Amino acid sequence: MNSKSQDIKTSVVILNWNGKILLEQFLPKVIEHTNSEVSKVVVADNGSTDDSVSFMKENFPEIQLITLDKNYGFADGYNKALQQVDSEYVVLLNSDVETTHGWLDTLITYMDNYPDVAAVQPKILSYKEKNMFEYAGASGGFIDRFGYPFCRGRILEMVEEDRGQYDDEIPIFWATGACFCIRVKDFIETGGLDGRFFAHMEEIDLCWRLNARGRKIMCIPSSVVYHVGGASLSKNNPKKMYLNFRNNLLMLFKNVPDRSFVATYLIRLIFDFLAYIHLILKGEFKNAHAIIDAYGDFFRMRQYYKLIRRENLNKTTMKNIPTQYDKSILLKFYTGKKTFNSIFGK
Repeated sequence: MNSKSQDIKTSVVILNWNGKILLEQFLPKVIEHTNSEVSKVVVADNGSTDDSVSFMKENFPEIQLITLDKNYGFADGYNKALQQVDSEYVVLLNSDVETTHGWLDTLITYMDNYPDVAAVQPKILSYKEKNMFEYAGASGGFIDRFGYPFCRGRILEMVEEDRGQYDDEIPIFWATGACFCIRVKDFIETGGLDGRFFAHMEEIDLCWRLNARGRKIMCIPSSVVYHVGGASLSKNNPKKMYLNFRNNLLMLFKNVPDRSFVATYLIRLIFDFLAYIHLILKGEFKNAHAIIDAYGDFFRMRQYYKLIRRENLNKTTMKNIPTQYDKSILLKFYTGKKTFNSIFGK
């Protein structure tokens, strides 16, 4: 290892799949906003079939380029890419994120000052409407007792305007995969991302394991980035619906303690059946069928995950995770509580 690589504290790793246009648009600012003395930008190409690789070699020869032999998805793509990265911290950064001045230094300074914190995220605002929070992360991620994720600034589909109401630094349950800064040591010791998830929910699953083992996750809103969102799969894509439901069920299976396991799944079955009926009534038959497919594959995959569940729960040190909401976010939302502050009485 040369002296230069030893000085690198943080690797900003962008996982790319057929995203030449996004790299062309957003990579220059990432480079501009990254202090090359202590940090480096890495592009990991996830088996692209467009001309992303040749574009990178021609236009950004100074940037480390990792080429994977096929599309491993978000989860295993990052697992494989991070095996080729040597730094104390790593930022998983989506290719459709616009960074701002000081975004990275702010996150790393916080991590340096608080060694009990395993991961942090910035405030995520919408690239298209810069006064609005962005769906995937907003100002910090949370989860309810039945596995439904929500954010400070986004409850279900309701996204809030950013008026500075969530600018305080707080512990969160999960940090968004759109811009996820984690200690490499914690990433490795916790087992990394679950490659079988392929995409969606994998960062929440990782954060659940971190939380359950007594590690903290924080949102640092003084660091700001802007996220396009939906660059790989649009929100209404049946494959996205399938992955969200299947992976959420797998995540619950891996992480929910024995004492509440049966009750959690019974309630989830009811909620998901209602979601299925709702989609049928709306005429979204492909999305409705995606829920059926998700349940079918979840039941087939449970046998594989039984040992993983037991090993994971054996490493749990926190019986109750403070940042997990112990009620139903769905019931709160549909009885009129549609913002984070209204739910938590602030």
